Amino acid sequence: MSEQDPFVRKLPRIHPQHPHATAHHKRGVATRFAQFRHKGAGAIAAFLAVLGPGLLAGLSDDDPAGITTYSVLGTDFGYRLLWIIPFSTILLVQFHMLAVRIGAATGKGFVAVIRQHWGRFWGYAAVVGLLFANFGTICAEYAGISAALGLIQVPAWLSAPIAGFLICAVVIFGSFHRVERILLLISASLALYIVDGILAGPDWSAVVHQSLIPHFPSDHAGWVAIAATLGTTLAPWGLAFIQSYAVDKKITVASLKWERVDVVIGSILTGVIGLAIAVACAATLNKSGIHIVDASDAAAALKPLAGSFATILFGVGLLGASLLAAAIVPLATAYSIAEGIGAPASLDLDSKHFQFFYAAFVVLTVAAASVVSIPGLPLIPLIYSSQVVNAVLLPLHAIALYLLASNTNLMGDAVIGFKNRVAVILSILLILACVAALAI
Repeated sequence: MSEQDPFVRKLPRIHPQHPHATAHHKRGVATRFAQFRHKGAGAIAAFLAVLGPGLLAGLSDDDPAGITTYSVLGTDFGYRLLWIIPFSTILLVQFHMLAVRIGAATGKGFVAVIRQHWGRFWGYAAVVGLLFANFGTICAEYAGISAALGLIQVPAWLSAPIAGFLICAVVIFGSFHRVERILLLISASLALYIVDGILAGPDWSAVVHQSLIPHFPSDHAGWVAIAATLGTTLAPWGLAFIQSYAVDKKITVASLKWERVDVVIGSILTGVIGLAIAVACAATLNKSGIHIVDASDAAAALKPLAGSFATILFGVGLLGASLLAAAIVPLATAYSIAEGIGAPASLDLDSKHFQFFYAAFVVLTVAAASVVSIPGLPLIPLIYSSQVVNAVLLPLHAIALYLLASNTNLMGDAVIGFKNRVAVILSILLILACVAALAI
C-alpha cells in the first residue's frame, strides 16, 4: 500500500485526540481499513470470476418444458403442491454443487470422467442416454420459440430456422466469455415471470403456507405432477452441462466457495421463477377451471383473466427461456458427445477449422429446428418420451455423481465428507421414491 493513498492518510484522523491513539495505533487502524477495502474488492472480483455456471445451468431449467410443467402444476392443482418447487430447489443446489466439485477436482466433464473411470462402454452408454433424452428437450426449446413468436403470428417454419441460425452463429464464432455474456443477458428476461406472478393477485398466505408445508397428492395425476416438477427442475442435461461448463470456465477447487454462491443464486432464482409461474396459473386458470397442454396455452389463457400485459410478459418470458435453453441443451449434449469420443470440448476452440464439438452442436440444432418446422407434426409424444427418459436418467445420474464424488482416488482432497455423503444418499432415496410413485 502506497503512503500516498488518500484513504490511508485520512484514516488516522478518526480519533486524533484519543489518549491511546498513538502514531503506531493510527497506522494500524489505517492498515486494517485498507486491507478490509482490498479484501472486499478481492471477494467481489473472485465471485465475478466464477459467475456463470450456476446461473445458466439453473435458469435454463426454466425452459418451455419446465414452464409447461409449472403451469400445469398451478393450473390443475392450485396452490396445493407448490412445496415441490422449493424442495426441488434444495436438491438443485446440492447436485449442481456435486457436479461442479467433480469437474473442478478432475478437470473433466461428466461423460469424460465416466469414460476415464469406468471405461469406454459406460461412456458411450451415457452419451446415448443423454442424446436420446436431450434431443426431445431441444425440440421442446424450439417449439417454445415458435409458440412465443406464434403469439404475434410468426409461423414456425420461419421462426425456428432463424433462431437456430442465430444461436449457431453466436456459439461457433463467439469466444467463451462473449457467449456467456449473451446467455446471461437473455436469462434476465426470465425475471418477467416474477412480475407475472405478482400481477395475478394470488392469495399470498396460501402461497406461503403451501410452499412450506408438504401436502401429498391423493391421486396418480398428482404424483405425476410431482415427479415431472422434480425432473424438470433437476434435469440430467443440466447436471451434465454445469460440470462440463465449469471445466470449460476453468473453475478450480480453490474457487468452489465462490462458485457455491453462484450455484445458490442460480438455483434460488430458478425456484422463484418456477414458483411465480405456478402461482400465476393457480391464481387465474385454476380458479376459472381452465386446463392447458403447453406453455403457449397458458399465455393465451391468461389474457382474459390477468390482462394483455400479463400475456405479453408471459410470452416474452417464454421466448427468452426458449432461446436460453435452445443454446444450453445442445451445448450440454455437444459437450457429452465430444467427451464420449475423446474429442476437445470447449467454446474457445478454433472455429476456422473443423471441430467435432461445434459440428455436434450444429447437427443437433438443425435437426431440432427442422423437426419443429414440419407442419402438423405431433411434438407432444416426442417431448413427453424425452421427459420419461429424463425421469429414468435422473436417479442414475445422481447415483453416478455420488459414486464419483466419494471416490478418494479420483477426487483427492476434494472428496465429499461423511455428512455430505449421508445428505446425498437421502436425496437420492427421495428422488427414487418420487420416480417410483409413477408406477403406482
